[in-house]
Amino acid sequence: MKRKVLIMGAAGRDFHNFNVFYRNNENYEVVAFTATQIPDIEGRIYPPALAGKLYPKGIPIYSEQELTNLIKRFKVDDVVFAYSDVSNEYVMSKAAEAMAVGANFVLLGPGSTSLKSIRPVVSVCAVRTGSGKSQTTRRVVAILRKMGKKVVVIRHPMPYGNLEEQAVQRFATLEDLINYKCTIEEREEYEPHIERGAIVYSGVDYGAILKEAEKEAEVIVWDGGNNDFSFYVSDLKIVVADPLRPGHERLYHPGQTNSRMADVLIINKVDTASREQVETVRKSLECLNPNALIIEARSTIKAENLDAIKGKRVLVVEDGPTVTHGEMGFGAGYIAAKRAGAREIIDPRPFAKGSIRETFKKYPHLTDVLPAMGYGEKQMKELEETINAADCDLVIVGTPINLTRFLKINKETVRVYYELEEVGHPDLEEIIREKLSAI
Repeated sequence: MKRKVLIMGAAGRDFHNFNVFYRNNENYEVVAFTATQIPDIEGRIYPPALAGKLYPKGIPIYSEQELTNLIKRFKVDDVVFAYSDVSNEYVMSKAAEAMAVGANFVLLGPGSTSLKSIRPVVSVCAVRTGSGKSQTTRRVVAILRKMGKKVVVIRHPMPYGNLEEQAVQRFATLEDLINYKCTIEEREEYEPHIERGAIVYSGVDYGAILKEAEKEAEVIVWDGGNNDFSFYVSDLKIVVADPLRPGHERLYHPGQTNSRMADVLIINKVDTASREQVETVRKSLECLNPNALIIEARSTIKAENLDAIKGKRVLVVEDGPTVTHGEMGFGAGYIAAKRAGAREIIDPRPFAKGSIRETFKKYPHLTDVLPAMGYGEKQMKELEETINAADCDLVIVGTPINLTRFLKINKETVRVYYELEEVGHPDLEEIIREKLSAI
């Protein structure tokens, strides 16, 4: 008898685990996926073209809210938890829900889900979303290109549209972002690499993606999502920790896994955090992974025109995932507003439209910043309407991308972003050069 499996996910790790472990496995029948975290991703079908010969009708995707009923309905044997950036308490709560109606609760690790590349792989992961993976990945890519290597970035999945069409995506130009109808969240990850001349792959089928990337890469850089671990076996594992959230390196899944697996641990944001916070995280990481090399780094704020902020009433727009499920109350935009002498940082909540209003209800810790939510055209329009309705002099865009490229904002804007700068030696360049010379 085949074991009946339900995979809990958020349109990313769940599909990968299926593709690698379950797709052609005659011992299991995956009866359903559930979806959460991302708006409007349930109610779809994992398509037959991706699901394989064992699933000629594809696999239905339901809301996670139906979990208990789905376990009963399909007589599920194994519930596989396959998404990230959630507390250990949350994971065990879901385990209790599954076990209370008779199912096993399963976590698949790197040994069952990591693919091996014929190229060297450098992975950049984190203990929490918003720790600074993106800026670290940009720094790693710049170092490798300086070394004369042809680099391809493979980004953790964000397939929120037509899954079959998004199986393998290659981004080399800004026009590719338009052609693939990318959401704000996708643009935030791809656009900074493209602007610097790097090629980015993403999608759904990371075996097929890897084969395509290997054709044009000398080195592959895994650009992680949330605090998930890499889909690929990594020759150098870099993990970013956040001292502004001390203790989270232990308390969130699978961030602690990353902490324990890392070759290099970066304590980022040392220019913003207190020395006490930095040392607290350092001691925690040393306990979790005494063999890792720990280095410190600054998240240096870069801006187009900081002088324009002084004396202004400003609306701060921040990276959505960082300040929502990442639980940060602020980001680069807010710090820039404070440092540059803004007269007032306005409360965005009275101006929120549609789903943006619902986002503030779901994340009540957000009072001073507007999350750049944009999971689809409707939500992007609601974000635009919220910004344009705000009573302020200027909009500080603290997202990794230039929102004015696709939102019509009726106010002056200043774009602010982070860049990684290591403190002391060895720095990332020295570490990467030494590691790659040994491969």
